[in-house]
Amino acid sequence: MRLITEAEVAAVLDPDSAVRALRAAFAQHGRGRAQVLARQRATATQGGAALAISAMGAILDADADLPAVLGTKVYSARNGRYHFLVSLFAADSGEALATLQANEFTRLRTAAATAVAADLLALPDARTLAVFGAGIQARAHVEALSRVRRFERVLVCARSGGEALARELQAALRLTVRSAAAAEAAAEADVLVTATRSATPLFDGGLVKAGAFVAAVGSSTPAARELDDALLGRASVVAVEWLPAACQEAGELVQAAPGVVPAERLAELGSLIVEPHPRGPLDIVVYKSVGIGLEDVALARVVARRLGLC
Repeated sequence: MRLITEAEVAAVLDPDSAVRALRAAFAQHGRGRAQVLARQRATATQGGAALAISAMGAILDADADLPAVLGTKVYSARNGRYHFLVSLFAADSGEALATLQANEFTRLRTAAATAVAADLLALPDARTLAVFGAGIQARAHVEALSRVRRFERVLVCARSGGEALARELQAALRLTVRSAAAAEAAAEADVLVTATRSATPLFDGGLVKAGAFVAAVGSSTPAARELDDALLGRASVVAVEWLPAACQEAGELVQAAPGVVPAERLAELGSLIVEPHPRGPLDIVVYKSVGIGLEDVALARVVARRLGLC
């Protein structure tokens, strides 16, 4: 068993590999061949600092040249700053294979999972991408989604840092990228991503155009939501990573008024990969992410395999 550093992770794990790994892991979950360990949290206040420790995990079956594994992700939070580790075990022996520094995972895996969902559920001719937020996840999502759709322009909506991010993305992606107000971004986007820490909805869901794909990835707590009931009520399907986690942790679902998101319009991403949902050109599709251990274990397995550890 060895420690795999952030530098080693970054050297062998790229965005395209992350998307492929997560698509395969979700498909395995959709076929009932992967199991997920729900997130558990404990919190405290010490010396004036807000502390939390969280853990989640998964069991993955063998897939192509990748062996069956078990894994857990554990992470600390101190005043909103996070540090992540993933421990990986061999299913055939139960022995520990590696512990991986996993801050790089968090940057890649959330955006890669959204790219899997968008590739499956966004309209093929989507041309305008809007992103709410200007942090690490906003940047990672624009980069990841640009790999699965041919966008012609990107709109950035952020309380601060939006202009700087727009300039950076335009130089990196050679697309038309500019800052935009919330109403314009919501109304113009074919694909829309919310990657903020907002506790309340970011825009009027009635503005979102027919046929749009909307991904909300900023929160994994029931007290915060980025999307309002108006948008959820218009969605033909609300896709989630894993229903037990979403129903407990997604503020959009926990806070929704009764009947806004009936059970028949909720679907797990894995099941939609295995049995695609019929999607009309005017249907609005929402993907709500809270992050599950399946994603981290899937990426850890790819890294361990590429480093010759499994």
